[in-house]
Amino acid sequence: MSSDFPRILTLLRKEKGITQKDAATALDISQALLSHYEKGIRECGLDFLVKCAKYYEVSCDYLLGLSPDRTGTTITVDEIPEPELMGKENTYRGSILPTLSKKLIANSLNILFDLLQKNPNNALITEVSSFLMLAVYRMFRVIYSSNPKNQDSMFTVPKYLSQGYASSAMSLCEARAAALLNGEKVEGLTPVKDNSCYAMTSQSLSASYPLFASSLFNLIQNSEAKIGYQDQKGKK
Repeated sequence: MSSDFPRILTLLRKEKGITQKDAATALDISQALLSHYEKGIRECGLDFLVKCAKYYEVSCDYLLGLSPDRTGTTITVDEIPEPELMGKENTYRGSILPTLSKKLIANSLNILFDLLQKNPNNALITEVSSFLMLAVYRMFRVIYSSNPKNQDSMFTVPKYLSQGYASSAMSLCEARAAALLNGEKVEGLTPVKDNSCYAMTSQSLSASYPLFASSLFNLIQNSEAKIGYQDQKGKK
């Protein structure tokens, strides 16, 4: 049985807002046995897995942690919605700041990933993508964890370890990306053989990306202001 099953089984019950006793009654087993399943002490049979899937209206693959989608479907590139499609996910209330920030980040990412396509290297793309995903994961978890009623069982990494572990993983992604770009073979990954395609200036960026360059320049300016570095040249 998948090691994710106990966590997901517990998460679904808590999301449904029912006690372990109520869930056990609905699933026609004892509370003690359900407790063992949720703690991973015992493994359930196929019949119980199917019964849980029907009761919680999810797929068996989702229960086993084989699919992040509750229906068990595997999403393809064509099925991933475009970030600018209208919908409740893109409706902002009140301040214009979220809209502005999202556009600065999204437009800058358009440039970043277009640059990666100039000399496609799967290892490099993976490291850059993983770094960015980890950054989103960290901030989403900060917001999610701010409400004590939210069930932490959505995640496999314990709350008080998640930030440190994610930070370490991001540092490794950054280090591997830098090494690959400098032609070093890291952990069996194929390095970038020629990075001359990454030669650029602010002028060339503006010419190549007339719609997005200003967003990138603003992002750089805002980021360096947040860093707060002060040049010490000429100072004693």
